[in-house]
Amino acid sequence: MGKPGFWEGDTSGLINELKALKAQVTPLEKFGQEIEDQAVLLDLAKEEGDEATLAEVEASLRRIGKELDRYELELLMSGEHDAGDALVTIHAGAGGTESCDWVQMLLRMYTRYLEKAGFKMETEDVQAGEEAGIRSVTFSAKGPHAYGYLRAESGVHRLVRISPFDANQRRQTTFASVDVWPEVQEGEIEVKRDDLKIDTYRAGGKGGQHVNVTESAVRITHIPTGIIASCQNERSQHKNKATAMKVLLARLARLQEEKREQEVAKAYGEKGEISFGNQIRSYVLHPYTMVKDHRTGEETSQAQDVLDGELQPFIDAWLRQRAEGKAARR
Repeated sequence: MGKPGFWEGDTSGLINELKALKAQVTPLEKFGQEIEDQAVLLDLAKEEGDEATLAEVEASLRRIGKELDRYELELLMSGEHDAGDALVTIHAGAGGTESCDWVQMLLRMYTRYLEKAGFKMETEDVQAGEEAGIRSVTFSAKGPHAYGYLRAESGVHRLVRISPFDANQRRQTTFASVDVWPEVQEGEIEVKRDDLKIDTYRAGGKGGQHVNVTESAVRITHIPTGIIASCQNERSQHKNKATAMKVLLARLARLQEEKREQEVAKAYGEKGEISFGNQIRSYVLHPYTMVKDHRTGEETSQAQDVLDGELQPFIDAWLRQRAEGKAARR
């Protein structure tokens, strides 16, 4: 960075790489110093029989242990995009208003999780349900390893409860799909202009008079892969196009990543990671309360805590399982 001319070109890639490397090295140096300090305190406390200091050292070591666990998990996220930001889309499944309400519940869950984890969240596109709830929503999550953590959530989420929309108070099973992609910049993924089909149309839903009467919504189709990205959230066609392009690039990046993972799995005669469309987690609110991840077996009876954003145990279990799978293949 000190070389002449370094700042004249596009330096964002190198700066992000530097940040990612520092994020690995700096905590390790901090842990080493903290452990040395606690060792000195421990020796002094033992010599003087200072029970209060011994208790303080014990509490500090427990804290350091938890932080080391978190550091270890972050080191497990060694994928090309794991250290970067994420784009997340939640889609309602069949079920009308019930499934749209489930999407809104999941959005609230992820909002709470991201707040607790210290990530910045920004809504990119929202399509309201016909009567209530949300048909689909796309949001970005920004922060260290946002994609590495959130990719654990990609798949179909199942809700079992007494529906508040059913006058007969019957138990309903509802599904919603969660897609997670790495957020990439233009230039990182090569996309030819001739490979794109761009359509504009009038936005639907409760978008307001201006949104509904002008062709502000944008749909971009990547012809070679058939991947489609659209946005109708903004009044500006230009802004909608930029958001749709961002989502398209993210999906293409994830597609490349999945192909590499499938090739590795195939080489070792194993199944690849759980693909989109498979049920990954069940949230049961009636006749008992339980949330269970079908990939790792992680479960809890504290369903409301999970819906309030307590997702980290499920994400941690998935990361460890994924790391063990990679170690076994090696």
